[in-house]
Amino acid sequence: MEYATLEWVDWFNHRRLLEPIGNIPPAEAEDQYYAAARNIDMAA
Repeated sequence: MEYATLEWVDWFNHRRLLEPIGNIPPAEAEDQYYAAARNIDMAA
């Protein structure tokens, strides 16, 4: 039972494609978000 849940969570986060965010998986969108956030220069 737990294995089926883990497979579903993996699919939900890493394999399904979301059209509103450019047909990419949610995990990839999250990676892109945090990569962009690290590159924002802070105003002094």
